[in-house]
Amino acid sequence: MTAPLIESYTASLRRRLPATLAEEAAAGLQETYERHLADGSTQDAAARDAIAEFGQAPLVISEFTRQAPGRRAARLLLATGPAAGSCWAAALITSRAWTWPVPGAARLAFGTILLLTVLALLAAATSHSSYRRTRLSVLACPVILALDATTITAVAAFAPAPTWPLAAALTVSLARIAFTTRTMRRLTAS
Repeated sequence: MTAPLIESYTASLRRRLPATLAEEAAAGLQETYERHLADGSTQDAAARDAIAEFGQAPLVISEFTRQAPGRRAARLLLATGPAAGSCWAAALITSRAWTWPVPGAARLAFGTILLLTVLALLAAATSHSSYRRTRLSVLACPVILALDATTITAVAAFAPAPTWPLAAALTVSLARIAFTTRTMRRLTAS
């Protein structure tokens, strides 16, 4: 039989963490609780001692969130974003992209989608207590892939002539596509 304090703690873990992580943490807490019972503690004392040893639920949830793969992925993607953006800015300015026959609505849609994706990554990267929020990076990865692919396609279709800044930007985007694809596979597997 488990003490109500342990049941409440594990219920909190199950509400705020993915099932596999919640079960792993709950099993560790249960083991610690049972060890205290075997040492002669009452149920309530064993529960209090086990929780004191394990850490309060918000602290445990926060630590799992801090180590979440989605949070780390979002931080890496955000860290590479300015470099990719700078390469593309230089390439598009030197290629006079404003003269290309790309509709204004398409440019606005691209910018809006990029901004929303960056906001989703920021939410995932800065999450301290919501493991679910770190999963926003899973949604952002395919969008980043699509944005990079769209940019490469637009350059192939509209760029008047290849330039070294375009070649550099294309290389950065292709590397980012490879990185994002690998990251997305890891995130969906976890």
